Amino acid sequence: MADQLFQQGVDLMLYGMGTVFVFLAILVIATGGMTKFIGRFFPEVIEIPESKPVSQGSGQQSVDSKTLKIIQAAVDKHRGRK
Repeated sequence: MADQLFQQGVDLMLYGMGTVFVFLAILVIATGGMTKFIGRFFPEVIEIPESKPVSQGSGQQSVDSKTLKIIQAAVDKHRGRK
């Protein structure tokens, strides 16, 4: 009796695992097919933005004295903590 019950359990397990394997295989194949279909008939359009000309300035912008004092105070305070 126990051998028959064990055999039925193994059969049921293998049937369930086989069903899941087949389902997942079909899912992977269908997903790959849909990806190829969409890529072929609806390609993604890549827009290249127009480049803006780079200004030939000196590269440095002037900073007002108030901002410089604030930055210097922050740096001094940070260095004082160490």
